[in-house]
Amino acid sequence: MAEGRRTDTGQAEQVGGLSVVTTATDGVRVMALAGEIDHHTGGQLSRALDVAGAERPRIVIDMRQVTFMDSTGINILIAAYQAVTEVGGWLRLAGPIDSVLRVLQLVGVDDIVECHPTLHEALAA
Repeated sequence: MAEGRRTDTGQAEQVGGLSVVTTATDGVRVMALAGEIDHHTGGQLSRALDVAGAERPRIVIDMRQVTFMDSTGINILIAAYQAVTEVGGWLRLAGPIDSVLRVLQLVGVDDIVECHPTLHEALAA
């Protein structure tokens, strides 16, 4: 599959231990996260995932560089999934490292939110 159109929205935010860079590929919001998702950085991620006013949002969260996630991240992902699906959109996760994937699996988030091993697969699904 050829690389899709990619648009940089210029949104990059770093607070403490989390970086969020948002771009768009063929109308899909791609959020590349780096660092830790915990109670210190959760607000930043919640704001980045806000879909208020969006019609049928399509979001892929690139988690390849997320090194830690606690229950704060779990709650944010579930809330974002609910908000996105309520307005007819979808949310997918891409490339979580083994320790983060294990957390997602232990609490069953991977049964709710589609998890893909690569960004490419998440965009193509």
